[in-house]
Amino acid sequence: MNLMQFRSSAAPARPKWQFIMTTFIGSFLCISCLEWLTLMQHQLWIMAPFGATCVLAFALPESPLAQPRHIIGGHFITAFIALMVLQFFGNGLWQIAFAVATGIIAMQILRVTHPPAGANPLVILMTNTPWSFLIQPVLAGSICIVLIAWISHCFISKRTYPVYWW
Repeated sequence: MNLMQFRSSAAPARPKWQFIMTTFIGSFLCISCLEWLTLMQHQLWIMAPFGATCVLAFALPESPLAQPRHIIGGHFITAFIALMVLQFFGNGLWQIAFAVATGIIAMQILRVTHPPAGANPLVILMTNTPWSFLIQPVLAGSICIVLIAWISHCFISKRTYPVYWW
């Protein structure tokens, strides 16, 4: 392989300060809202992969990986697969690896690839979460992220988000 293939041009330009501040406000509000809902309802609305989802939804809103079908679908399918693996095979080393790999190919097949969702099987199998985790925080939280990203981009930064819904 030729090393010249790996040489890149200049790094991308830094976003405008207005967009950086919108990213801060949107992601801050989103995570704060999910934490507040968790405290008020005494049920999980938040999980670690949502932090990475906020990077895509607020800092890279034009990316295909940040679109609602990818955020909601990716989180849902990987969590569903992880819960199936947990129920039928347990949570050992090979089961965790199998759940992650199966989740990745399922996202590819269904055209809902969302990298942060690849962490869902790790969270689920390492903590033995119940089936209710699929609805809350996975589905409810990912829908909340999409709605807050939509509000943030459309009304604060006046950007078009999403590029497509489904």
